[in-house]
Amino acid sequence: VQLQASGGGLVQPGGSLRLSCVASGNIFSSLSMGWYRQAPGKQRDLVAKITTSGSTNYADSVKGRFTISRDNAKNTVYLQMNSLKPEDTAVYYCNGVSWLTETPSFGWGQGTLVTVSS
Repeated sequence: VQLQASGGGLVQPGGSLRLSCVASGNIFSSLSMGWYRQAPGKQRDLVAKITTSGSTNYADSVKGRFTISRDNAKNTVYLQMNSLKPEDTAVYYCNGVSWLTETPSFGWGQGTLVTVSS
């Protein structure tokens, strides 16, 4: 499975962005998917995940501000990010995810850089 994220950019604090990630192959609809992020000098962390049926879960740091969704017909997972803060600045990646262990399922694809700054 190859993964390509897009939609990042520079946004002011309080602004919004919508990230997209397209997965290759024909197993997307059978996968739980997650969005991870890695800030400079920090480890890569899971911020949101979604099951095949659409149940979601979020890290406390983004709860109430970020929304993950998916379109199985398009092999795409989305991350709507609202009320962005400078601490949300990071490279964002999507991947398949093990729901219980939160470990990624595949190698990392291309991420997308989100910079929140005035």
